[in-house]
Amino acid sequence: MQPGNLEGCRVLLVEDEALVAMYTEAVLADAGAQVEIAMRLETGLSAAQAAAFDVAVLDMNLGGKSSLPIADLLADRQTPFMFVTGYGPGARFGRHENVSRLQKPYSDPQLIAALRAIARW
Repeated sequence: MQPGNLEGCRVLLVEDEALVAMYTEAVLADAGAQVEIAMRLETGLSAAQAAAFDVAVLDMNLGGKSSLPIADLLADRQTPFMFVTGYGPGARFGRHENVSRLQKPYSDPQLIAALRAIARW
């Protein structure tokens, strides 16, 4: 990974697994991003409503709840986002079937490249 790939990019990271969230935050921060973490559906919705982000990374399953309400809000606000998921290709993403997805597990460079592509960073 090249440092600074996401310099100044404001990222909303919605991930319910604490270790995954902390690791991903560190990867994104090392790339220059400013990261806000939400670990539950409700906190993700609040964060997406309260602040402007350049891009968002949404885990599809948040403690048994779908992150689709956050995706709906981000889409309505025209904020680019992507899903990271352990679900297979048959998973349903509602009106967001064409949104970028990164299959877990993914590498650090894959994550950075995917974010740069959707955020046009």
